[in-house]
Amino acid sequence: MAEITAKVLVIGGGPGGYVAAIRAGQLGLDTVLVERGGAEGGLGGTCLNVGCIPSKAVIHAADAYHRAVEQTAVTPFGLRVEHPAIDFARTVEWKDGIVGRLTSGVGALLKRHKVKIVQGHAELMDGKTCKVETDTGPQTIRAEHVILATGSVAASLPSLPFGGKVISSTEALSLPAVPERLVVVGAGYIGLELGTAFAKLDAKVTIVEAEDRILPAYDAELVRPVAKRLQALGVDILLRARASGLAEGGDAVLIEDGNGSKRSLPANCILVATGRRARLEGFGLERLDLTMNGPFVAIDERCATSMRNVWAVGDVTGEPMLAHRAMAQGAVVAEVIAGHRRVFDSAVIPAVCFTDPEIVTVGLSPEAARQAGREVRVASFPFQANGRALTLEAEDGFVRVTARADNHLVLGIAAVGAGVSELASSFALALEMGARLEDIGGTIHAHPTLGEAFHEASLRALGEALHI
Repeated sequence: MAEITAKVLVIGGGPGGYVAAIRAGQLGLDTVLVERGGAEGGLGGTCLNVGCIPSKAVIHAADAYHRAVEQTAVTPFGLRVEHPAIDFARTVEWKDGIVGRLTSGVGALLKRHKVKIVQGHAELMDGKTCKVETDTGPQTIRAEHVILATGSVAASLPSLPFGGKVISSTEALSLPAVPERLVVVGAGYIGLELGTAFAKLDAKVTIVEAEDRILPAYDAELVRPVAKRLQALGVDILLRARASGLAEGGDAVLIEDGNGSKRSLPANCILVATGRRARLEGFGLERLDLTMNGPFVAIDERCATSMRNVWAVGDVTGEPMLAHRAMAQGAVVAEVIAGHRRVFDSAVIPAVCFTDPEIVTVGLSPEAARQAGREVRVASFPFQANGRALTLEAEDGFVRVTARADNHLVLGIAAVGAGVSELASSFALALEMGARLEDIGGTIHAHPTLGEAFHEASLRALGEALHI
């Protein structure tokens, strides 16, 4: 097979890799993208195939079903539904259809921008050469620039290796049926998103968390409405507890609490959601002289590694492991290779937790701002006082704004509530543009919308609240 040469070689077709390849193609760079596919997806990577997109599809289906169940009693506005049912196999089929449409779209975009796609397993020989095992035999690719976008994989526990009833989020999204009893190990965003969805689908869900509270990466004020909702859904939460293995027979998981007491929890499935780790093995990265940042590939502000013309983007470079961070990095690298003066500024990366209710954070929390030596103004506006939230029966939650006390520069914005994920972009834009409280307070927000809570929180921080 003839050797392929290119200006840019991208290894990995996830969000960081395919965006880097598309942008490179737009800039006229001869680009090759290698994607191996496999259990965690193909073009689009983990996010599109077995992560962000399919999980939101399952969450939506679970919400719709649970809402129908709640409406078997007469609602405040007079609706009544009788005998709802859900065919989970159809749900999975529908989810797979969405994924298929989007992966096809990624492939079409790559081809439109003249990116050559090579399907197969890539192994780097050095910083400019890789060999790919394809269906038609080995293929050698040489490139001036190499972009590492190998992503991440679900982290397993030594006491609960994946297999059989012990599953990762990948398998959870394609179960043949809703498990009667589901134990979720890990109360981070992945565990809580999927645990909440399956609880709404009538599974008996127990969440096991080693820390002393759920969602330990988020501040307690934001987590409180989520904990309240989990309780209402009948989800059991065991804090300061660890899963130590499977019981004999494999039909239960062994739990040890902080006092050393042990118990077993019956389970049809055990979802291990204790985080993700960079995908470093199997690509020949050990042949490269890369400086590491702990378990991640170290990069500078241009996403350059310690090797000349070797770049890295996305999960392989560390936290936050978010698709939109990887996409932004991918675009930056392509533009740097094309000769543009660009750096990746990670000061504003929205984080969204698709629990019930949802959580959005952008920038600094009040505590983080104070720890950074800032004197701050902090104000919240509750959705209980927002007309649109009331009409949606979604009055739990609030929007919170943190700003400098001296010049009112906004440092951070957070929200918890139904549908607040859609506010993430306006929050990020405000910080990116260097908005002050007066800028937000002086912007006319459409009425009635949830976004008015952002406006009102800013006015409240200025001492000018109108509706509270």
